[in-house]
Amino acid sequence: FISDYVMMGYGTGAIMAVPAHDQRDYDFAKKFDCDIIPVLEGGDVSVEAFEGDGIHINSDFLDGMDKQSAIDAIIAEMEKRGLGQKKINYKMRDWLFSRQRYWGEPVPMVYCDKCGWEPLPEDQLPLELPEVDDYLPTEDGEAPLAKATDWVNTTCPKCGGAAKRETDTMPNWAGSSWYYLRYMDAHNDTEFAAKDKMDYWGQVDLYNGGQEHTTRHLLYARFWHRMLYDMGFVNHAEPFNSRVSHGMILGEDGSKMSKSRGNVINPDDIVKEYGADTLRMYEMFIGPYTEAAPWNMNGMIGISRFLGKVYRLQDKIADRPMTDVELKTIHIAIRDVGERIDTLKFNTAVSALMEAMNAVSSQADLAKEFVMMFVRLVYPFAPHLGEEMYQILDGTESTMAYLAWPIFDAKYLVEDSIKMMLQVNGKNRSEMTIAVDASKEDIEAQALADEKVQNFIDGKSVRKVIVVPKRLVNIVV
Repeated sequence: FISDYVMMGYGTGAIMAVPAHDQRDYDFAKKFDCDIIPVLEGGDVSVEAFEGDGIHINSDFLDGMDKQSAIDAIIAEMEKRGLGQKKINYKMRDWLFSRQRYWGEPVPMVYCDKCGWEPLPEDQLPLELPEVDDYLPTEDGEAPLAKATDWVNTTCPKCGGAAKRETDTMPNWAGSSWYYLRYMDAHNDTEFAAKDKMDYWGQVDLYNGGQEHTTRHLLYARFWHRMLYDMGFVNHAEPFNSRVSHGMILGEDGSKMSKSRGNVINPDDIVKEYGADTLRMYEMFIGPYTEAAPWNMNGMIGISRFLGKVYRLQDKIADRPMTDVELKTIHIAIRDVGERIDTLKFNTAVSALMEAMNAVSSQADLAKEFVMMFVRLVYPFAPHLGEEMYQILDGTESTMAYLAWPIFDAKYLVEDSIKMMLQVNGKNRSEMTIAVDASKEDIEAQALADEKVQNFIDGKSVRKVIVVPKRLVNIVV
């Protein structure tokens, strides 16, 4: 059975086994009657499933240590005995150069029958693509550049004899590994970016992409950037200041969208029926940005109705100053929507808009200033509706895109009352609204007088009342 414990594509080829702590190793050890010795306390899979850490046992000088401490200690011991040293390995996938396109970066190498492969000298760089009329591969499957014979046939930079250029290009990966640097100084014709421009624009504040980028494009970009940093061409060791992976929108059945499953949503159909703004806002509202979420047409319809309410706000406009309720509502919305956009919590930003709408929905009319400010908050999620309402309300043909984001005034955010959860013996039974400056005695009295609470304490003796300020009251009976 030793062959099952050797995998030449994995590390050194030797595979460790922990049969007491891994179900697969446990099943293997039972089949071949191998010894099963637990090395982490409380982690025997023959007793129960185990994930995580534990205290080492049966591990000589590592006994009593947690997992990380034991890892550090064994590495130190190996180094002390001269048996090995700590090392971090990075596993990079080979670049995919198989999809040949004309517009990939040409490889600056030529082949000479006498000298073999030779790189172009630096004074012949950059190697530029030739002008061609036909971008298709050759009939025998060679790269499109193979047909540009005037460009392909050249001289060897070493011996001066006849040679041919490499016709494969570097599609996808090469340019996408450093393009963000070129954005910082796109018109510079002597270097890819000047140091002062990179000081001003760099680093990239946020790298956003799917999970599949993590071990491919993101890793390559870091590899290229670190190389350029080591050579002194860029100012920062790391290219990206922060990284966020967005979640995937699943089909209504909760599985990945696929034509074979028949659960694909065509965005063109959604736009045709509900409009681009509804689609855009629903995708922001569907769930946390970093998590997968299933499509739900009821949610789409809900967003469509909400935007309809927003559009009809123009029918409720009154020529008057904002009321106290409107001032408080809009300033809370400005704070919440702004902060949640900044932290990519788009779904709760949309929720804040809905809460603001609900707070004033019972009013017969609304101040024009309130509606104008509310539309500015809706604008990032529904720009077409926002632009139309802005032009109607402001009587202008200008765009809302250049307006500054509104700033909230903290004086309107002061709460004069709060909601407190009411518990009986630790279980939620009701809630109450009370003045924010109410005394402990007033809080206890109102809690005990609550009708729902009375149903749970009737006929019982109250042992004590615990008040957690601004959060809850727990009545122990």
